[in-house]
Amino acid sequence: MFKLFSAWCFVLVGIITLFACGSGDLKKAKKITLQEEIQVDSTKGAEIVYSDSTKVKAKLKAPLLLYFKTKDPYYEMPKGIDVVFYDEQLKPTSTVISDYAIRRENQKTVELRNNVVAKNSEGKTFKSDELFWDENTKKFHSNKVVTIITDQATISGTSFWALEDFSYYEIKQGAGPIQFNTGLDGEGENSPQ
Repeated sequence: MFKLFSAWCFVLVGIITLFACGSGDLKKAKKITLQEEIQVDSTKGAEIVYSDSTKVKAKLKAPLLLYFKTKDPYYEMPKGIDVVFYDEQLKPTSTVISDYAIRRENQKTVELRNNVVAKNSEGKTFKSDELFWDENTKKFHSNKVVTIITDQATISGTSFWALEDFSYYEIKQGAGPIQFNTGLDGEGENSPQ
């Protein structure tokens, strides 16, 4: 009787072990199958035109564009991008370049990373390691250090937002030297004669 009970326990433990291992392997197999089902389209030398009501708003160029066809599709540009924004008369208003970008299709947002440089039509330059473009609000923002370079100042701040054409922007905790058009001896353009 004891031998029969021991044999039965041994068989039961073996069956439980087999099912436990089998279900883990099934989960792994399902994960692998799901990963294999993701389709990726690849385009070299891509150029994308963004328009609104048949009016061109921006042109994006990317040396390599990967399109991931998932439930939440996205474009990845691992070799960087170059974007030009236009006004109503197709005059360039700003440019943005970065070493890496990812666009989330459903959210209509673009994340720019690594050596992000934007310039507006006034010649102001905006630099950061990270910048987000929200196509819905038509604004850029960053929670990382941003440096703004103008003719008269170089200012850095902890966070930042700007209109799409960078004509208006706000920077938090900005600091840096400002250069005025007057000399130290008071002989500038606004000094009394």
